[in-house]
Amino acid sequence: MSSYVSRTSPASTASTADPSQLDVAGDLLTLLREARTEPRDDTQLEALTLAVAADLPVLLWGEPGIGKTAALTQLSTALDLPLTTVIASVHEPSDFSGLPVVGDDPAEQGVPMAPPDWAVRLVRAGRGLLFLDELSTAPPAVQAALLRLVLERRIGALRLPPGVRIVAAANPRSSAADGWELSPPLANRFVHLQWTHDQDVVVRGLGGTWPRATLPRLDAQRLPEAVTFARRAVCGFLSARPTLVHRLPGGESRRGGAWPSPRSWEMALHLIAFATSAGSSREVLSLLVRGTVGDGPGLELLASLDRLDLPDPETLLADPAGAVLPERGDLRQAVLDGVVDAVRRRPERARWDAAWALLVRASETGAPDVVVVPATTLASLRREDWDVPAAIERLSGVVLLSRRADDAARGAAVVAGAGAGSRAGR
Repeated sequence: MSSYVSRTSPASTASTADPSQLDVAGDLLTLLREARTEPRDDTQLEALTLAVAADLPVLLWGEPGIGKTAALTQLSTALDLPLTTVIASVHEPSDFSGLPVVGDDPAEQGVPMAPPDWAVRLVRAGRGLLFLDELSTAPPAVQAALLRLVLERRIGALRLPPGVRIVAAANPRSSAADGWELSPPLANRFVHLQWTHDQDVVVRGLGGTWPRATLPRLDAQRLPEAVTFARRAVCGFLSARPTLVHRLPGGESRRGGAWPSPRSWEMALHLIAFATSAGSSREVLSLLVRGTVGDGPGLELLASLDRLDLPDPETLLADPAGAVLPERGDLRQAVLDGVVDAVRRRPERARWDAAWALLVRASETGAPDVVVVPATTLASLRREDWDVPAAIERLSGVVLLSRRADDAARGAAVVAGAGAGSRAGR
């Protein structure tokens, strides 16, 4: 008689396990997911919320696992916007351009382009945050289909309501799964923000406290002033730098980022107006402007913005004793150069004396070397019947010391060059 040994199968073991253990695991997961938020200065998060408030499409660039998706999830919660996530790379072009639906009489009614279900849900909600994830893994055909969605907010015959904001995320091509460079037309429709991690934010977040995303507080009294300032800044800059109105980069990778065009300059203008009204920091404005028109043009525009706030030379010449000069050396130099140029355009004895008084004030309240060039130029504008003001005597030591320093530097360079030549001839 054969013996039979009964063994308990894995299935029977699972059936006898205490089912409440899964509930306990769920409770543990709930505790791990719980987190608080706190107000915290976060430059890139503030730049993101400002661009979202300005209703401009934003593209977050960052390495995998850097927290782009988590930031968007937290942003949608903080702003009370329903989040709709669409993975661009797993969709067909027709999912964004619309699916053709044949009606009763195509010859009379045509063939309408039906939108996907997620677009219909956004329209029904009337508001929301559309998150286009993994944008750099979308093939060129899908990128082409996204053009109308990003710019015109249209999917097929459907138009997204004004309450819907668009944010996308992408990995650099080197770290993307089967990545593609963004096409220039699609890239030029976004505000590009480089998303990086802050060690302190990560540590506090893992401890259960993340920074809170809030929409910027716009000053209603400053709205007209902000619009005027933004228009003057961008129009004045492009008038002086007409070659930057439209400049398509040469390299393929740079074309997939921020670059200047009439469209991106308009976005920059909007962002300057929003940042001015919200009183945003220079760092936030720098991220937004460079992320719209590129690093080079963006930095030039930021430098010109500094000069827009400089005092009028005519105001300074009218009251040199009460003049308030910028603290930064480069801005102070620009102001003094402007004062001297104003005297050159309308040379009068009283204006010449006032300019000297301003130079003395600048040398006494800041680095004296910034007055050397303006003082030399101003001295050359003297007319024969103008007496030499006492202020020149007070500045002569500064100018003489600067010239001696320049002569010493030139002499040292000559000696160094001669020594190098003699060693080479050996």
